[in-house]
Amino acid sequence: MKKPELLLPAGTLTRLKIALLYGADAVYVGLPSFSLRSTVGLSLEELIEGSRLIHEKGKKLYIAVNLFSRNEDIAKLPLISEMLPKVSPDGIIVSDPGIFDYLHEKHSDIPLHISTQANVGSWLTVKSWEKRGATLCVLSRETTFNEIKEIRANCPGIGLEIFIHGSMCMSYSGRCLISAYLTGRSANQGKCTNSCRWKYKLKLEEEKRPGEFFTVEEDGRGSYIMNSKDLCLLPRLPEILPTKINSLKIEGRNKSDYYVAQTARVYRMAIDDWFESPDSWDASLYLKELALVHHRPYTEAFFDAIPGAEAQQYDTSESAGIGHNAGIVTKISDGEIHFEVRCKLTKGTRLEFLLPGEMKTVNILLDTICDAKTRQPLTEISPGTPGQAIVIPLTAYPENQRQNIQPYLVARKMKQVESAS
Repeated sequence: MKKPELLLPAGTLTRLKIALLYGADAVYVGLPSFSLRSTVGLSLEELIEGSRLIHEKGKKLYIAVNLFSRNEDIAKLPLISEMLPKVSPDGIIVSDPGIFDYLHEKHSDIPLHISTQANVGSWLTVKSWEKRGATLCVLSRETTFNEIKEIRANCPGIGLEIFIHGSMCMSYSGRCLISAYLTGRSANQGKCTNSCRWKYKLKLEEEKRPGEFFTVEEDGRGSYIMNSKDLCLLPRLPEILPTKINSLKIEGRNKSDYYVAQTARVYRMAIDDWFESPDSWDASLYLKELALVHHRPYTEAFFDAIPGAEAQQYDTSESAGIGHNAGIVTKISDGEIHFEVRCKLTKGTRLEFLLPGEMKTVNILLDTICDAKTRQPLTEISPGTPGQAIVIPLTAYPENQRQNIQPYLVARKMKQVESAS
């Protein structure tokens, strides 16, 4: 039985490197203004560097070009076409049929993957894309597991990919017009403002009772009637892993360094541990760690059937999770760990460094905070300007773990520990 690919998001070059460190088999990135995360993406130089690093490790790089095009987008296609040979991606993720045909004609040597935005939910649609030259289809998040198995049985010759973790959308595979209607920023052009997470007050007037309104509202936080919970299919891995699904995808190109590190680390261990010993595999061990990432309550969404109210969070749009993105190691030199700050740190903060391939963490208490540039001692420090960093004496790190310190190691701080101190 072959392990499926673990596919991680990378909104920045740093997160690409973090994903590789923590166990990703493949990474997907976007092009600014040409994917469904228009505010994040890698420059050409970053893509070339990321591609080199990925391929040196024998991993794969996929580029998302999955917006639905308008006339003004077509003029940019030759620029993308010119860039692709320099990056050597292992696949391009598309949803627009016109862009598919353009890229298939210009770059027949690069595999084309059909984005979840294309709403592929049946074996007939998969076969249609396969006939056109697609090598993989990312199935819509509305496809149930029984339907996925049926698609696999009817389409044995094409790659299949499913989402297993991350934010959900209340619209069908993200095909939403709310943001465009309210703000002029289209979700289908990669500019979603997450309008479904906003606070709304609604009054309904019944046809035969003019002037009488039924008010839909909650408390001062508003009504989050379209606020989907986050997807988490980790408990269902024992069912998913034997089914010859080629790729398991984690959502989150807008998410933090810590999110990328933690989801890659946890799912990597969960998948590997199941293949090593399926009979003793226990989902609860990994779910405890996933609970420490900022997230909305988890749901298995459409895995068994079309979900009801249990897939929505009606009381708030705030995230849960007590683990905070504290920062990353940038280098080790002259007996010091250079640590780039991602959140406010105070004297006495306890940092928990995530170890790739291990469930345990290495904990360090910041007895002092030393600014990496000024070398001045501080009582607290905040991210502030880009590159804001501190130096930690190497002696503060447990001696038996020092050989494992490396750039892009991520640390978290725990909210409850901070409040207790």
